[in-house]
Amino acid sequence: MYVYLVVFAALWYLVWIKLIYDRHRHTFRKSLEQAMNVSSGRENDGADVRALIVTAHPDDECMFFAPTIIRLAELNARVHLLCLSEGNYYNQGAQRREELLSSCAVLGIPASRVTIIDHKKLPDDPKAEWSVSLVSSTVLNHINEHSINTVLTFDGSGVSGHANHVAIYKAVRHLASTGDLPKDCVLLSLETVGLLRKYLSFLDLPFSWLLPSHFCCVVASKGYKQAKAAMLCHRTQLLWFRYLYITFSRYMFINTFQMIPQGPKNLKIY
Repeated sequence: MYVYLVVFAALWYLVWIKLIYDRHRHTFRKSLEQAMNVSSGRENDGADVRALIVTAHPDDECMFFAPTIIRLAELNARVHLLCLSEGNYYNQGAQRREELLSSCAVLGIPASRVTIIDHKKLPDDPKAEWSVSLVSSTVLNHINEHSINTVLTFDGSGVSGHANHVAIYKAVRHLASTGDLPKDCVLLSLETVGLLRKYLSFLDLPFSWLLPSHFCCVVASKGYKQAKAAMLCHRTQLLWFRYLYITFSRYMFINTFQMIPQGPKNLKIY
């Protein structure tokens, strides 16, 4: 009897997930317009969106932001990637640069919209403290150069807790307080979830749907295969635990974002 109840509950949960995904698929464009303060009269068109994904290392784009990049690319949004290091921690910077370009091509970002920073003050090092002023000025220059109206990056926990991820959030949060951003520019931070939810894979969808967020991106099996293919471009990073991550991480299927508020704040600049 208990076995039948468990099977019934599991089937019901999977059906619920399917219903939520179908609803998300049909409301994604409207959600995009609301989150990013843009509008388009053309169905399935996000041409008014000029999005900038800001990451710390090659492979961040597919490990953490793949669902967002894929969905935006599907809507013809102009997606740019700004990667603030070559990922040279193990002296593999040149190879990782090429891996990043290959990964972005799989996700739908052409090489002309990929910028990789190689700066001695922005090393790939979890012990390094990146300069808030340097990172924020680099991001601002990119926003102005490409008329970006949406910036998406890590939140204050950096998803994995990596110090370089957190430094980007601090820099973007500082930028939000300066008044230097274009008036139509929206800042969104990728939500960090607890360990259990992080490795629930697509089963986390009901939680992501029901809990409050400003923007949510979800992909189905086709999008997951695309995200996986992008991750497999990073051959230098394919250790055994990466395969577990690819299989179980909800970030391969789901991204939820919170708005970074803009306005004057008293922040220390280093």
